[in-house]
Amino acid sequence: MKADAKKKENKVPVGTLVRRELIAWCWIALAFLLINGTAGQARVIPSGSMENTLLVGDHLIMSRIGYDAGVPFTDWHVPLWRNPKRLQIVIFKPPAAPNETDLIKRVIGLPGETIDIHDGAVWINGNRLVENYTTGPTEPAPLGYSNMKFPYVIPENCYFVMGDNRGNSSDSRFWGCMPRKNLIGTPVMIYMSLDAPPDGWEPGQIGERILTYANAVLHPGTVRWKRLFHTF
Repeated sequence: MKADAKKKENKVPVGTLVRRELIAWCWIALAFLLINGTAGQARVIPSGSMENTLLVGDHLIMSRIGYDAGVPFTDWHVPLWRNPKRLQIVIFKPPAAPNETDLIKRVIGLPGETIDIHDGAVWINGNRLVENYTTGPTEPAPLGYSNMKFPYVIPENCYFVMGDNRGNSSDSRFWGCMPRKNLIGTPVMIYMSLDAPPDGWEPGQIGERILTYANAVLHPGTVRWKRLFHTF
């Protein structure tokens, strides 16, 4: 008799169970949106503009903490209190086309500084910047590709950014400085790196990306194991 009474007490209506399940999933979704919008996101490197610091196929965890907060899957975001430092790698919205894929470059010049490019190097306020991470010499954009003139005084709330692969990077030499409001965050770690054709990482190429991941499962040699968990 006692056992039957206990079973009746423990029997929960199906509607209640469904409601509890929905509430739990709502909390999980809310937590995901909060973390995605204010703490961190994932990014994949689709081009070679940051070689050899970042390679095509590097998968990054990006931190937004202190830099930016926004609503996931929308263009709404608010700049926060932290500002990038010189030589820091940053992720940001393209100044000329904010709705396009985010860019990743290195901060070279800070607001108010005078930057010049000559003799294959960068000069900040008349002093040569030591850069041991670049691929190739640093040159201004070719004639006809940019309106930038050097020396260039960086406006307030703007940053001069360039890719480490100086001969294969569309950056501030071409389209000007990066406004602070465009900054999203900074990479903190490589959690995966796959040696695969760039087509698999282009925006919208979902089919190609699925095939790339499937190929990595079948051929583990395409994983750059030594790059995993590298931090910045």
